[in-house]
Amino acid sequence: MLIVGVLGVIIIYGGFLYLFFSDRSTAALPWFLLISPWICVYFGLTHVQQVAVIQWFVNKFTFKNNAK
Repeated sequence: MLIVGVLGVIIIYGGFLYLFFSDRSTAALPWFLLISPWICVYFGLTHVQQVAVIQWFVNKFTFKNNAK
C-alpha cells in the first residue's frame, strides 16, 4: 500500500503540476484526487507510524496557549 501511495503521489501530483504550469485548466479535477494517494501512504504505514501521524495532526491543529 505504501508503494502504491508513493507512486500515486508522484503520478497524480506530476500530472497536476504539468497541467498547472502548461496553463491548462485544473478546475475539473476534484479536490480528493490530490488527497487520495496520501490515504494509501497512511494505510501503508505500520500501526505505530499511523498513531504518530494522527498525533502530529492533533498537535499541529490544536491551539496551545503557551503565553504566560
